[in-house]
Amino acid sequence: MAKSDDAAKAPAGKGKLKLILLIVVGLLLAIGASVGGTWYIMHSSASKPAPAAETASNVKQPAIFEPMLPAFVANFNQNGRQRYLQVSITLLARNASDLDALKVHMPVIRNNLVMLFSSQSFDTLATPVGQEMLRQKVTASVQEVAQKELGKVVVEQALFTNFVLQ
Repeated sequence: MAKSDDAAKAPAGKGKLKLILLIVVGLLLAIGASVGGTWYIMHSSASKPAPAAETASNVKQPAIFEPMLPAFVANFNQNGRQRYLQVSITLLARNASDLDALKVHMPVIRNNLVMLFSSQSFDTLATPVGQEMLRQKVTASVQEVAQKELGKVVVEQALFTNFVLQ
């Protein structure tokens, strides 16, 4: 009987060993196939040149800065005391021809900005948050004129290059 017990245990142990070896070999083959497929896909797509239109649209045009001269001056009456604001603005755009087309409408833009500056509160402009809000309003005002007159937003941002409150 002892021989039959040993004979029964031996094939079961060899069967488990074969099963473990098959699983390990299968996993190695799957990993190898995955790495090989990934390598093939990566190198086959890298060797093909991208279309010129795709690369040109993804590249951002260089910035063009256009100062609005002369500087804007607005006055405020705060508690019976005369206060002044002087702001120098530079427009940031990406397309020179669109910016040149917008220059024709500078009188309208300057008028809108003078009205915007004179409607502000001195106390609000004395804070950094108030100044940033005003800069965003200036940008929106310029973009609104560009959208109305040219049909597209030409100016990306309006930047304050000088901001003096007195």
